[in-house]
Amino acid sequence: MDESRAYMWLLFVALPFSLIMWLINAFLSTTTGVEAVDPMRWLCATLLPILVARWGLAKRSLSFSGAVCGMVVGFLLTLSSYVYLVCLLVFFVSSSKATKFKASSKRKLEEHFKEGGERNWIQVLCNGGVASLMAWFHILDCGCGEKPIDLVYNYRCSWLSLAVMGALACCNGDTWASEFGSVLGKGDPILITSLQPVPRGTNGGVSAIGIIVSALGGLVIGSAHYLTLLMLVSSQVMIKAPPQWPVLIVGALGGFIGSLIDSFIGATVQFSGMDSEGRIVEHPGPGIIPISGIHILDNHAVNLISSLLTAIILPRVALLIM
Repeated sequence: MDESRAYMWLLFVALPFSLIMWLINAFLSTTTGVEAVDPMRWLCATLLPILVARWGLAKRSLSFSGAVCGMVVGFLLTLSSYVYLVCLLVFFVSSSKATKFKASSKRKLEEHFKEGGERNWIQVLCNGGVASLMAWFHILDCGCGEKPIDLVYNYRCSWLSLAVMGALACCNGDTWASEFGSVLGKGDPILITSLQPVPRGTNGGVSAIGIIVSALGGLVIGSAHYLTLLMLVSSQVMIKAPPQWPVLIVGALGGFIGSLIDSFIGATVQFSGMDSEGRIVEHPGPGIIPISGIHILDNHAVNLISSLLTAIILPRVALLIM
């Protein structure tokens, strides 16, 4: 399906469905006391993900299925908080650029390298599903809107906000570590479980440059969260709230911790082997030389579990900082 037809399908399906959902929300708000969502926020939550999906289709960063799934992810995050939307956009754009960085070199290392880094619905769900779930919990428990982090007087809402940021920081940090670390490092990485050198592209391999860029990837998400709060939350509210700048540190830790969790899982329950052409493969078979791990999870499942664990851990880490 070409880009223009795919985009028209997205419009014709998403807009009526969103309108029906908003009418249901408006009806429930008058009959059951459910909080009515501001129409402008609902409209933004519908239109902005469609525009991002169109950009992703045009840049071949998303397949059609990935665009549809991305619209659902974007809708939930935007409806919950514009802060989450900006974090999602930063993750999507920066990770797409990272995937395309030195693509010719990665093609020689990866068996299933895709030109342009095109993501399907499974990849979108495994990278954005946890953040979407936490955003949905935020809508149910805290409503829609932008709120500063306050782990003393507004613990549950702040916990959910940090969980959303943690999930995205994990995914961005791990993507940066994989995409930049595999082509920028000068030597072979070491396996996180044995500390023995392994070929580049091996699941569970870590390097100094990979660790640094994973923290930078998380820092970018933390910066997006912090700067969006400063722009959208009134100065009176921000003055009464605790200092928000530690979010930058928390975001960097989210990228760092998430990347290490992903590497540990990848080194143990995700298979890595080398084929006859010297490329890293994720499945055992004839002629495949085993390197590490056992064939239980694939890369998508590892990403999903890593983002979930980081989303749970990071709010506890933030308690020591904020």
